[in-house]
Amino acid sequence: MTGANSFQVSGYGPQRAGLSRLLARDSLARRLDWPILLAGIALSLFGSVLVYSATRNRTELNQGDPYYFLVRHLLNTGIGLALMVGTVWLGHRALRTAVPILYGLSVFLILLVLTPLGSTINGAHSWIKLPGGFSLQPSEFVKVTIILGMAMLLAARVDAGDKQYPDHRTVVQALGLAAVPMLIVLLMPDLGSVMVMVIIVLGVLLASGASNRWVFGLIGAGTSGAIAVWQLGVLDDYQIARFAAFANPELDPAGVGYNTNQARIAIGSGGLTGSGLFHGSQTTGQFVPEQQTDFVFTVAGEELGFVGGGLIILLLGIILWRACRIARETTELYGTIVAAGIVAWFAFQSFENVGMTLGIMPVTGLPLPFVSYGGSSMFAVWVAVGLLQSIRVQRPMSA
Repeated sequence: MTGANSFQVSGYGPQRAGLSRLLARDSLARRLDWPILLAGIALSLFGSVLVYSATRNRTELNQGDPYYFLVRHLLNTGIGLALMVGTVWLGHRALRTAVPILYGLSVFLILLVLTPLGSTINGAHSWIKLPGGFSLQPSEFVKVTIILGMAMLLAARVDAGDKQYPDHRTVVQALGLAAVPMLIVLLMPDLGSVMVMVIIVLGVLLASGASNRWVFGLIGAGTSGAIAVWQLGVLDDYQIARFAAFANPELDPAGVGYNTNQARIAIGSGGLTGSGLFHGSQTTGQFVPEQQTDFVFTVAGEELGFVGGGLIILLLGIILWRACRIARETTELYGTIVAAGIVAWFAFQSFENVGMTLGIMPVTGLPLPFVSYGGSSMFAVWVAVGLLQSIRVQRPMSA
């Protein structure tokens, strides 16, 4: 006892506490999924170069500063990384208790879009104007809250040991939770975000172990709902025209089909290795609209060719592979559902974005995760990465 006390007085106690904190940090670093983190950072930095290439000559957009979008994209990435760190620090289990607050806040924000505070950008009335020239797209954060909210409901009794699988009543409650924000987003209308949310709901249900009848029933209901939306005239004319152009690319090549046609020309001209960074004729000539956001993949395809486009797809594939592994290895259903919902989100949105530049998917205005310019999208995907990291960090160590 005397020896122990003498060590504490001489400063051994604080040194030992400092060593414990160091070991804790080392344990955290070892538990992080570094492939996801590094792939996400690489995509964001890759995206900054593509955004710069697409906007450096567009004086009508960059306010005369060729670095305008580059600086803002890097700033968005930095804020996104900070949000990821904050999410890991709080932990997905702590956020589980805050889901009602987060859900209520996200619904409130998308309702604001339908008020005079909402604004229309590129034909989509999905934004809230903020002071300083900034805008917020609440539907991006709704994707996160739908995943968290459904996971909380579906996993509650299973993780508590009361049930082996979610019962029908719980599934109905989870679907009702997702339906409220989805209907509001549909009224904007933001069909692209609704499509992503439908895929998220399907992914969540599959991961939860709910009866397959719910999955097939939801697919049937979604198909019927899509037909009803089309027949009732909920969609705007430009959205209907986009689907018509997708079904028949030659319908209006100088009008509604212009974006897709120019995107395919840009990617097709890139060949194997591309025309060289900052030397793409389509990009330099500003022939592809919204190239820093929806059609950023065309910059990679034209200037870096199949190699550059393939690298983006490879990095996205690494993130999806590691996220699937996290979903499989976690010991709690809540973590499995959250990770699976993120996989469904990232996979479908990436496929849709790349697909619409190739003409194999309709144009919906969805950004390419990590790569496209846009603060709301960047913040949401990095929060999702933070959730994945938290699930991995808080699980028992394995290979």
